[in-house]
Amino acid sequence: MPRWGMAIDLDRCTGCQACVVACKQENNVPFSTPAEAEYGRGISWIKLMTVTEGEYPEVKVRYIPMFCQHCDHPPSVKVCPTGAMFKASPEMGSTVGHVYARCIGCRYCANACPYQIVYFNWNEPSWPEELKLSFNPDKSIRYKGVVEKCEFCDHRQQMAKDRAAAEGRDLRGEGDYVPACVQSCPTQAMVFGDLDDPSTRVYKLAKSPRAYRMQEDLGTEPKVYYLKQGE
Repeated sequence: MPRWGMAIDLDRCTGCQACVVACKQENNVPFSTPAEAEYGRGISWIKLMTVTEGEYPEVKVRYIPMFCQHCDHPPSVKVCPTGAMFKASPEMGSTVGHVYARCIGCRYCANACPYQIVYFNWNEPSWPEELKLSFNPDKSIRYKGVVEKCEFCDHRQQMAKDRAAAEGRDLRGEGDYVPACVQSCPTQAMVFGDLDDPSTRVYKLAKSPRAYRMQEDLGTEPKVYYLKQGE
């Protein structure tokens, strides 16, 4: 069974935010006003962190895309009182999913997540009239009072499985199922696939001496790997 994960080469990331825009569009992520953003109530399933290295005049800025790490031992799942936040079965790739209909908005998951990438819907989601025709019908629109986060575009996984079944084959560990952020990255900094399949690029990158995971000492076992500066 696939164990979906991602590797991000930070040497390739230019901070263009194509992944951020593609994620919002693909998953119907609502817009936030400047006033809401000032209160920390903005919603963006991918946030671009910046790290400054060196001193003037030799200053280098590194960009780090941060989103749900889809941990093998997710603290958010352990504290959810309703089972809304759950660890998917191996058949579904062992990602961390969320059932909006079960969510009561207690935000235990947001407090437990060490990566701070679970967002609460403080208001009814709204979009400019011009953008309503661009809604993705394959992704449900969340309502006020629930939390939401990156789900590796799980609706795309289901469509990929259906196509593979129609062709009488198994879902491939690479290429069949690609999240919107990976598809949109112009520098191919983001690589997605089965972390347990030695033939995939993500497997090889995860084994690279450049690879590391965020806050590995916590024992959450994230499935997102970052590649630090190379030679």
